[in-house]
Amino acid sequence: MSDVKQMTVTLTQQKDYQFLVDFGGMMPSLQTDEGAPLGTDTGPNPEQMLAAAVANCLSASLLFAMRKYKNQPDPLRTTATITMTRNEQGRIRVGNLDVELNLAADAAELQQVERILAQFEDFCVVTQSVRSGIAVSVKVRDKAGQLLHSAG
Repeated sequence: MSDVKQMTVTLTQQKDYQFLVDFGGMMPSLQTDEGAPLGTDTGPNPEQMLAAAVANCLSASLLFAMRKYKNQPDPLRTTATITMTRNEQGRIRVGNLDVELNLAADAAELQQVERILAQFEDFCVVTQSVRSGIAVSVKVRDKAGQLLHSAG
């Protein structure tokens, strides 16, 4: 059995900077676009897609870990904020990504919360891959807004 898995996404230009993203017929296509002045903001841009991918992966990882210990933390609400910077050559780059996950439960209601919070990020494929090039900070808060976890 091989650990190698491939996924293919195909982008087809619609007009200007608008692309139709095809996930191989497994789900509906998605239109992306660049923001003004290049594009017309008719869909998410690549930076927003990156933020969504990291936030979604972290949310799914935390939800899986919580449910493994019979917790009901949902519905989760996750916010991802990208900060754009310029590199040494003056080109715009993603400088860092801050992600905050908010649980719908109080910390006192959760089983094994310390163990879960110590491990869930390690199982997020996208976040751990992105971290090799972009700083990603992660915070988890409970229903009352109490900070339960902070990393990065």
